[in-house]
Amino acid sequence: MKKLPPSEFAKLSEKTRLVLAGRDPTDSYGFVNTPIVRGSTVVYPNTDDFMVRKARYSYGTQGNPTIDALLAAIDTMEGGAGSVVVPSGLMACTLPLLANLEAGDHLLVTDSVYRPTRSFCDKILPRYGVEVTYYDPAIGGDIASLFKPNTKVVWTEAPGSQTFEMQDIPAIVAACHARDILVMMDNTWATPLFFRAHDFGVDISVQAGTKYFGGHSDVLIGTISARTPELYKRLRETWETIGVIIAPEDAFLTLRGIRTMKLRLAEQMPAGIEMARWLAARPEVARVMHPALPDDPGHAIWKRDFTGASSLFAIELKPVSMKAVGAMLDGLTLFGIGASWGGYESLVLPFDCASYRTATRPSHAGPTIRFHIGLEDLADLKADLEAGFARLRAAA
Repeated sequence: MKKLPPSEFAKLSEKTRLVLAGRDPTDSYGFVNTPIVRGSTVVYPNTDDFMVRKARYSYGTQGNPTIDALLAAIDTMEGGAGSVVVPSGLMACTLPLLANLEAGDHLLVTDSVYRPTRSFCDKILPRYGVEVTYYDPAIGGDIASLFKPNTKVVWTEAPGSQTFEMQDIPAIVAACHARDILVMMDNTWATPLFFRAHDFGVDISVQAGTKYFGGHSDVLIGTISARTPELYKRLRETWETIGVIIAPEDAFLTLRGIRTMKLRLAEQMPAGIEMARWLAARPEVARVMHPALPDDPGHAIWKRDFTGASSLFAIELKPVSMKAVGAMLDGLTLFGIGASWGGYESLVLPFDCASYRTATRPSHAGPTIRFHIGLEDLADLKADLEAGFARLRAAA
């Protein structure tokens, strides 16, 4: 198997590049996959080499061949200047904020942000003198009205966590870059396969690789990609200085998942849309929150900027007691009640974001439920939910 030069590799389709990225059997004793390399200490052949750290790797905290193979795959998908990997999706959100904010700075955060990221912004950043303001995710280019002289970063997430509001990322980027303000984005829902964040000017693209990158619910990992060499240098410097490192086993599992990610999403996207449409037709459902549906408020933005959708969405039930919701969910056999998503299995969870949104007021009259559609047969999943709705009606 001949290793292609970068110019030839770039000409290949995305599907092929995901299979090849980071793989070099000639550097792995002929094995197809880069082996799991464990280690802390690196020994040098002589004193001179040690004094100038003349080695491919200087210490375990600086990476290893397994992690480098994963970084190559991430860079292939993101198209940025460089990336780092961290032990969780949450740290992927917090590290770039730490790398680019300092005392006296102002941060703007979408009100529909991932709740643990919000907790970090509320509990940690103020300790270090960073001011945080939340904004309506539908603000678009009018975000400029919220800028202060010290605004340094705008955090985006599209669609929003739990309630799936779309954001006009190009309009936000244009407003921010006119003032030299950085735009960061949690792009876990779409992944770089369905939204190339850097192509739209996003400066930092974040992924909870735990989700679709890993794809099998057996790894915790986060990835951060920087758009420019300058941003990557700052990101890498912070990563090295803090001493963040992932286990090589986690890098291996994530890389294995990435190889089949495009195939899994190609299966899960239509399954998610079909299930969303089926739920929208249910008499128990008030509305479905999924930007790929034509009647969703964010559909026009999704259709304009995104090339696909993942299989995560939410519904609002018509007014009913939480006891009835519990009866519906507790008896499900194919949907697990769990907080993550992106794996091969279907998941469901009830949520209520009213208590922690501050810039917007959710208008849900009934309980809200989030679904992740896995790789099971849709007929089986629908039958499971059909029985669940029967329990809900009986308990109402």
